[in-house]
Amino acid sequence: MLELRPSCECCDCDLPPQAEDARICSFECTFCAACATDRLGHRCPNCGGELVKRPVRPAAALVRNPPSTVRVYKPAGCNAA
Repeated sequence: MLELRPSCECCDCDLPPQAEDARICSFECTFCAACATDRLGHRCPNCGGELVKRPVRPAAALVRNPPSTVRVYKPAGCNAA
């Protein structure tokens, strides 16, 4: 099951579980679509993996499998692509 992190690692904007603009890599590093496109060239700055759209977990499933509340913020690693 994916860890639904609550924010972008680059700009710290909120990315709630239903966010359509959340992007993740295979290690679940999480970014907003703007940072993924404009700053990172769709590549994770942590592992070099592809950043893809994060699936939206159905609301009913969030009750049993809540999103993470841990914010990861590493703006120093988010240089322009």
